[in-house]
Amino acid sequence: MSHFTLLVGTTLGNAEDLADHLAERLQDLGHQTVIHTSPQLDHILIKPDHYLLLICSTHGAGDLPDNIEPFYQQLTQRLPDLSGLKFGAIGLGDSSYDSFCAAIQKLDHQLTRLDAERIGSRLEIDVGQPDLPEQAAERWLDHWLNQR
Repeated sequence: MSHFTLLVGTTLGNAEDLADHLAERLQDLGHQTVIHTSPQLDHILIKPDHYLLLICSTHGAGDLPDNIEPFYQQLTQRLPDLSGLKFGAIGLGDSSYDSFCAAIQKLDHQLTRLDAERIGSRLEIDVGQPDLPEQAAERWLDHWLNQR
């Protein structure tokens, strides 16, 4: 059993719904979860046996949602050493925009710049596709869990 901290960046609630769904899936597999919808830096300064999942939608022209912007600012201003932090990243966006999933890319880049280790590939979900985001995220999560 592992512990997962899910940080959510959301504007309309889609990323929060997805985080709830993935937390439930992780709990069904016997893991512990906590979801933060007002993420702060101290939420990721976690024990080495914990994992971080970032779930973030892109707002406007590639912007971070308002609720996760302070977290990003803390990362860029304080520049904490995040070595030992293992994370996964899931973005929601609309591929008809040039800034498709730019928010999760921005967060992913900053975490890796601070020596956090992303496990596996980043999942970028196009909300304009017929598949539900939960379906793509579940497939990704199953694969991601096997990689850690």
